[in-house]
Amino acid sequence: MSESIAANPDRLLPADPGTRSIARALLERVQDLPIISPHGHVDAAVIEHNTPFPDPAALLVSPDHYVTRLIHASGVPLDRLRAPKPGHSAAPVPESRSVWREFCNAWPLFEGTASGYWLRHQFQSVFGLHQEPSAETADATYDAISARLQEPGFRPRQLFKDFNIEVLATTDDPLDDLASHRAIDEDSTFHGRVLPTFRPDQYLNIAHPQWQANVERLIAAAGDGGTGYAGYITALENRRRYFVDHGAVSADHGVRTPATLKLDDAEAARLFERARAGQATAADREIFEAHMMYQMARMSVEDGLVMTIHPGSYRDHHGPTFNAYGSDTGHDIPVAVNYTEAIRPLLQDFGTAKDFHLVLFTLDETVFSRELAPLAGFYPSVYLGAPWWFLDAPDAMLRFRAAVTETAGFSRSSGFIDDTRAFCSIPARHDASRRIEASFLARLVAEHRVSENRAHEIIVDVVDSAPRRVFKL
Repeated sequence: MSESIAANPDRLLPADPGTRSIARALLERVQDLPIISPHGHVDAAVIEHNTPFPDPAALLVSPDHYVTRLIHASGVPLDRLRAPKPGHSAAPVPESRSVWREFCNAWPLFEGTASGYWLRHQFQSVFGLHQEPSAETADATYDAISARLQEPGFRPRQLFKDFNIEVLATTDDPLDDLASHRAIDEDSTFHGRVLPTFRPDQYLNIAHPQWQANVERLIAAAGDGGTGYAGYITALENRRRYFVDHGAVSADHGVRTPATLKLDDAEAARLFERARAGQATAADREIFEAHMMYQMARMSVEDGLVMTIHPGSYRDHHGPTFNAYGSDTGHDIPVAVNYTEAIRPLLQDFGTAKDFHLVLFTLDETVFSRELAPLAGFYPSVYLGAPWWFLDAPDAMLRFRAAVTETAGFSRSSGFIDDTRAFCSIPARHDASRRIEASFLARLVAEHRVSENRAHEIIVDVVDSAPRRVFKL
């Protein structure tokens, strides 16, 4: 079999030989820098306990909505790829090897996709796989990966070191006791930082089915004896401070829109009580969440947590799939967003606040040049979040750089965000980002728009200094 294209040292670099040569030198400058991952979804307990990885399908296929959504689109039912929600169906849980065979049969679907790139990189560099997945190699590749997973050294802590990860941030419920983070921090044998991230969506969005129960637990646990809206605000402030005390550097917010709004306390309390009574209208929900995003910014100014906003996804688009399999199963679909007007109430009061960092992400790339780059090019607090989710792909990342750089330069971006639950994909995702940054800068050098010396300084800043600076690491 010919060598995998994942081993080609020029993958993702420009096709033009002269520009490619410049890109090679730029990539060499940053290729071995440590990985800084300030936003992701790896479970800290996995690292604390050094939990062995499961079988190939449970690790690489079933939980990865990037993978299952495309296979499902080809006509394969999800019940052949993953288990249903507990109690939803009497259908048997699909056997791991049969899931892997479905994936291998579907492998040609991933040509040209970001998932295909990441998976090829993992197969080559992490698992040492020398065969392409296919219907013919399904069992052989399953056995080869299974054998690798059984090796004593193939555990999260050793891979954390092998992947050259310096900082890994998780995403955590506000009432999490952060015991795993504390244990890792106190373990002198572990070299690296695993930081919690405050993620309060289910406590701010009153449309969430568990909002009322969550809020009651929150106030009881951290409201300092307060009640109602005042106790709710106090509890959120207290839990944020708890996270800060346990190493958190940011608070992350997944919202449908980036709307912000400042209400007076009386109006906010009225909406809060309507929601607790189950009487909130759809308009009430929109207004209250926008107000709470304003409150989150106020709290970030006070406690120093970087505020990141991830809007623009219509979550759980297909009701039957959500009912059977739950969230994060491949049917979240991007929607258009309006940042300029939506974020203005927040920026009026906090856009120039000292040491406030606000990182704005989007799934709507039309706002990169029209709204986000101009915002980041004026407000000291605003930084451009890296291309995320559907946009964390090579061509989309190049479009991002082309769209924002002429207005905001390089200094106003966050650095790369891998946003992954798939631990073994982290080096592949950062490798892709570094190659894209080298490719974009190489073009500017070749066009005599940036000197080669400056390009070498810029790529180090973008890859390493920017995430440290923006996330206060």
